[in-house]
Amino acid sequence: MTDAADQRDMAALAKGGRTNFLGFLLRLGATFPFMLIAGRMYGAAALGRYALATLAVDLAGQLCTLGQKRGLAQRLAGDERRAANIIADGMMLSLMMAALVAGLLWWLPAIMFPSGAFALADRLLVLAIFPITFADIALAALAYRYDVGATVRARSIIQPWALSLTALGVWFVDRPSGLSIAYLVSMTVCGIAALVPLLRSFGLPRGWRPHPLRIGRLALTTMPLAVADIVEWGTRKLDIYILGIYSTLTPESVGVYYVAQQVATLPQKLKTSFEPILGPVITRNLRARNFPGIARQVCQVGFWITAAQAGIALALGIPGRGVLGLMGPQFVEGDLALQFLLAAEVGAAAAVVSEAALIYMAPMRNLWLSLGTIVLQAVLTIIGMHVDDGFHLTPFDRASSAAGALLVTLCLASLAKTLLLRRLLGQPVSNLRWSLLLAVVPAAMVGWAANAWLPEWAEIAFGIPAILATYCGVIWTWGFGPDDRVLLRRDAGAPQSFAGPGEPAAPAIVESQA
Repeated sequence: MTDAADQRDMAALAKGGRTNFLGFLLRLGATFPFMLIAGRMYGAAALGRYALATLAVDLAGQLCTLGQKRGLAQRLAGDERRAANIIADGMMLSLMMAALVAGLLWWLPAIMFPSGAFALADRLLVLAIFPITFADIALAALAYRYDVGATVRARSIIQPWALSLTALGVWFVDRPSGLSIAYLVSMTVCGIAALVPLLRSFGLPRGWRPHPLRIGRLALTTMPLAVADIVEWGTRKLDIYILGIYSTLTPESVGVYYVAQQVATLPQKLKTSFEPILGPVITRNLRARNFPGIARQVCQVGFWITAAQAGIALALGIPGRGVLGLMGPQFVEGDLALQFLLAAEVGAAAAVVSEAALIYMAPMRNLWLSLGTIVLQAVLTIIGMHVDDGFHLTPFDRASSAAGALLVTLCLASLAKTLLLRRLLGQPVSNLRWSLLLAVVPAAMVGWAANAWLPEWAEIAFGIPAILATYCGVIWTWGFGPDDRVLLRRDAGAPQSFAGPGEPAAPAIVESQA
């Protein structure tokens, strides 16, 4: 590919990242109200039960998507049929899977509610599997045309605010099932918000008929991606499931860990900011055998993600007790778990960007690495639970052990996947630079000074902005070069949109109008 094409790809990645970074900030503003409402009004025990129930539903949604969040871009790029018909095949396959899985969970509600305590409204959570699946496919299709504004609106504005407002309203009507109802409502409106722009962009299928053999081949083709997606998702959820098994009598510890996990995974959204754009860019570079270009894009995006996550981890981690205390005094017990989880998200950045290329270049080897990752995490987490029990530690110490196991596992996975991608590309692949350390040290010193000298409310109100300002000032001045600063430069060049054969050219990235 030409240098001009490389520049267009980098501009596409930067602009998509900017748009979804806005979505991250909006989601951050909408997530905290829900955690405040759930923690202060519903309590840690209710949050623990909610976490385990939605864990099962989210897993079902991931399973029914069958890897199409990342595989759809490859099919749209290589299939000669009308794009709307290709999407319809994926929707039909996921609809059939969702019906089967929802029926299973309906008849076996103990999978969602291990304690056995649930009402009819809680059981209706299985209906959320359908909008979760459809939204994933719709937003993946829109991302292929660089419309990440739709993802921002659906995932970062509509869904979290619907969750918060519904949880607040239902608390006065059906307190025991309020969180379950809020989750179902939020996922339903998110699905609608994703399907409407999909129909506007791609239109309805024409001359399409569901064909069992074609849909069956699609299921076989996407299976490696589906397993990789489930494993990657599972590494963020397996810890809370195992913790729930060992804490059936103390759901409060699960609720505390869930809140710490929600705070810590806010930086994780930064990784997903680039995934919708990175996938199509990599697939086109693979067709052109532009391995140096792929290496540059992986390194560049990896550095952007790591730099942003490190700053956010410092800002949320140093005043962690105060941040968790906002949800209630009991949640302060999750402080150590929060530190481990934030560090794990920084360490996982390399694995995520490497996997964006590996799923196309070496899907089976990537799959085996992912399976090894989740098995290692399960082993380390269970060992941590037994060690805690052997020393008669508190249930909240189990949360720290689960988070520590995740940290070790994700760092090892990042190392393994980076080395594999480097060998396949024949190019160096790294997202680490010395400038990160140069920015982390003064920001950490500012944070520790605020922690030592300011009261808790002032540490949150003034300490967090001071940490971020120090970190951003140093990283921008001494860490970012010309290629890095394209991330925040709006005139970086308009990326081209790629439509399928016979399709009209789609507009460039659609910025969120929020």
